[in-house]
Amino acid sequence: MPSSTLRQRHGRESSLNRQLSAGLLAAVLLGAVIIGGVAVALDRFGRTPREWAPYLERRALNHNPLITGSVDLAAAWLRYADRLPWEGVRPTGWAGAAVGRPSLAAERVPPRQARVPRLIGTVPGLRKALQEAQAGDVIEMLPGTYRLEYPTVGVTANGAAGAPITLRAARLGDVVFQSNGVEAFKVSGPYWIFENLVLQGVCEDHSGCEHAFHIVGGADHIILRNNLLMDFNAHIKVNPDGKAPDHGLVEYNTITETSPRGTANPVTPIDIVAASGWRIAANLITDFVKSGGDNVSYGAFAKGAGDHNVFERNVVLCEYKLRGQAGERIGLSFGGGGTGPEFLRDAGASGNEQISSIMRDNLIAFCSDDGVYLNRAAETVIEHNTMIDTAGIDSRFPESSAEVINNIVDGVIRQRDGGALHAAGNEESLLLGLFIGWHPARHLFVNPARLDLRWRAPPTLRPTTPGSTDLCGITRGTVARPGAFDDFTPCLSGDTRQ
Repeated sequence: MPSSTLRQRHGRESSLNRQLSAGLLAAVLLGAVIIGGVAVALDRFGRTPREWAPYLERRALNHNPLITGSVDLAAAWLRYADRLPWEGVRPTGWAGAAVGRPSLAAERVPPRQARVPRLIGTVPGLRKALQEAQAGDVIEMLPGTYRLEYPTVGVTANGAAGAPITLRAARLGDVVFQSNGVEAFKVSGPYWIFENLVLQGVCEDHSGCEHAFHIVGGADHIILRNNLLMDFNAHIKVNPDGKAPDHGLVEYNTITETSPRGTANPVTPIDIVAASGWRIAANLITDFVKSGGDNVSYGAFAKGAGDHNVFERNVVLCEYKLRGQAGERIGLSFGGGGTGPEFLRDAGASGNEQISSIMRDNLIAFCSDDGVYLNRAAETVIEHNTMIDTAGIDSRFPESSAEVINNIVDGVIRQRDGGALHAAGNEESLLLGLFIGWHPARHLFVNPARLDLRWRAPPTLRPTTPGSTDLCGITRGTVARPGAFDDFTPCLSGDTRQ
């Protein structure tokens, strides 16, 4: 071949290589610009992949098949990247959950005021005993299943400090109340203890079974301990009636649903409005799935301008036995979805939904939305919580402020719409990392999908408040690991209740 032809060919190849190199460089730069733009947009909007998926699906409704098909593929990827895989029913041996054990009521009442239990074996007998109850009385149901129909069982008698009135079963599982009404027990008298009871809503229309316990007005200092509550929309509802009931205690209960709630009514197992000084401790809350209305549900919230409420040492599993349902499920919240002005404790004067309240030492897992959501919640403390498979912590609106300290967050810690927080000592994810399936918090544990939360790569110790008790019953020193527990083993090996 003539040398001139070779030179021409080499020239064309060199030119082609230069063009290809320039094109490749341009493509890389364009890709970088696109990725950078996407990154800025995602960071600005602050939505995690699990939040984008249902949003995109809603926007694509009623569009042509090409659009809906593309959105379905995108949503599938977003869920795959962000959600833990389903590995069947997880362990249930939580130390804080309701268990079959003798009543604690007698040991909680001073001996000089303890009384011989009044044994009751019928619903009419129960209604009469509740009506006649006096401070210090103990009403014990005989073993059996009791049907509660309309009207609601009213609890109006007044207990007293040091002499509460107790309604109990000798042991959890002995007594089952099946409720076919809007509310099973409506409590308006102070100083009552409800213990070792099983309550199940049995309404065919889920909108008909609202509350196992409706606590209103003057019902201060109510204790709900070691009960199993199933299949209500708001199993425990606390709200004003003239005044708000304050200083309640909800501890060692198991609160759950056996099927999605087909209702447009609010679905929140523990729903506290305008009340202050409540302590929600060491409960197991699971499967609060709402399949009607807006499909949004919460495990527990306090709102309505109450103050100094505490959520501590709870296990909140948004999806435990119920998985793959549409809708948004939030673990714990101060502020919830907001409160109508007429129900606010301060008539809206502060502009807050919650003030000076605390979330600490909770395990929150498998939520399709936020693990913790703050809506106009001022001066909040969020400390030593562990969140697995959640969108994270969200502080929203200018009224919200929080100290977010020593948490493990499988998700992001974020401020939206003017919300504020100060974060320190946390283990968390990067928002953009979630879109490629990067979840560093999950790698701390042996198998988070199975709730095997023994350490695989334990995080470093951090300064903490000494003397606090973690989720698994261990007393902390001056340093501790972030999250709800230093060692998960005691949570599965016995009763850690204090």
